[in-house]
Amino acid sequence: MTKFAFPSHPLLLGFEPLERLVERTARAGAEGYPPFNIELVEPNRYVITLAVAGFGENDLSITLEDRQLVVRGQQSEPGDERVFLHRGIANRQFRRVFALADGVEVSGAELENGLLRVVLERREPESVVRRIPIGTAG
Repeated sequence: MTKFAFPSHPLLLGFEPLERLVERTARAGAEGYPPFNIELVEPNRYVITLAVAGFGENDLSITLEDRQLVVRGQQSEPGDERVFLHRGIANRQFRRVFALADGVEVSGAELENGLLRVVLERREPESVVRRIPIGTAG
């Protein structure tokens, strides 16, 4: 019995980039900071919540890069005038990447009580039937 890898199955044409996407997403998800939740709040509406305590709106950026939602955090270094007797709160940066399927769009974001909520919505694709005339191969 022959076993086919997902992207090389003969009936799945044009899905070759999917394997690269899965590998890239698996590597990006290895870091655990910041922790996050993904909720399905309605059939076509998702909310990603990231715990970003200590980050203000000016410390965070949310971008869409080639069907990937990228959330970055960069805190400014506290001034030299502060003397810490104990420093247990990390001042660190992060980059969290979420791969988005076609039709999933970011509809908004808000920061409240140290939680960054990013709302995503999936638009249902229109069903299109097109007749292909025989003898028109290009």
